Amino acid sequence: MDTIGTILTVFFILMIVIVLSLSVKIIPQSHAYVIERLGAYSHTLQKGLHIILPFIDRVALNVPLKEQVYDFPPQPVITKDNVTMMIDTIVFFQILDPKLFAYGVQNPIKAIEALSATTLRNIIGDLELDDTLTSREVINTKMRVILDEATDPWGIKVGRVEVKNILPPKDIQEAMEKQMRAERERRAVILTAEGEKRAVILTAEGEKESVVLRSEAKKQSLIAEAEGQAQAMERVYLAQSRGIEMIKKANPGQAYLTLKGFEALEKVANGQATKIIIPSELQNLASVIGAAQAILSEDKKPEKKEVAKV
Repeated sequence: MDTIGTILTVFFILMIVIVLSLSVKIIPQSHAYVIERLGAYSHTLQKGLHIILPFIDRVALNVPLKEQVYDFPPQPVITKDNVTMMIDTIVFFQILDPKLFAYGVQNPIKAIEALSATTLRNIIGDLELDDTLTSREVINTKMRVILDEATDPWGIKVGRVEVKNILPPKDIQEAMEKQMRAERERRAVILTAEGEKRAVILTAEGEKESVVLRSEAKKQSLIAEAEGQAQAMERVYLAQSRGIEMIKKANPGQAYLTLKGFEALEKVANGQATKIIIPSELQNLASVIGAAQAILSEDKKPEKKEVAKV
């Protein structure tokens, strides 16, 4: 009896452990469990601790709720101008409704891949090669809108679609490389010409500024020289003015003034002029000589006295 009781006790303990393990569910963050009861959808469990009915309820699907990224293999597509190329895309999506994701479509990831390939072919079929190579953003936007609308019944939200690589045929790649090399060479020639043009312009501007500076320096030199001459003449005229003023204050006689005029006339006669105009005051040489004798007689009165004595 003791042995049977021990076996039954162990059996019940094991049953309790099994029931608890089947009943208690701890759901991690960013996950959801789809629960089926007797083979039919019952409810969805979010993060946290939950208890389900053992042997009746079961976890049908563990659904990740984080944004997922799938890099699909390259797909062959044909452009509007009949060029075949390989394009691979990356799709970013998030599961918003675990129930629709579990029961909306068989193998949702494969469905997204197939839908992405057909959508890409339709979009590229309306574009030529050059437009395809330069319209990545347009292709991305169109694919995102179409995929997001198509995956709504599956409980999926497509957040972004990116064209990863566009691989044209080898001959077209070689032609594009030649075109790129020619374009780079053309730009290099243009840049060289622009540099030479800029250098010539800078040299001309430098020479222009140099000429302007030299002219300005010469101008300043001439101005300074003219100002110096003007100041010198001003001082001469000032000295002459002061001399005349002093003569006026001394009240000289007519004889002295006539003599000074005669001296000035003598200086003029010694010059290079061939024609001399004598003022009317000096035309009477007798009066000039008389005036000179009068001045000399005034300056040499003692000597005359001595002569008279002799």
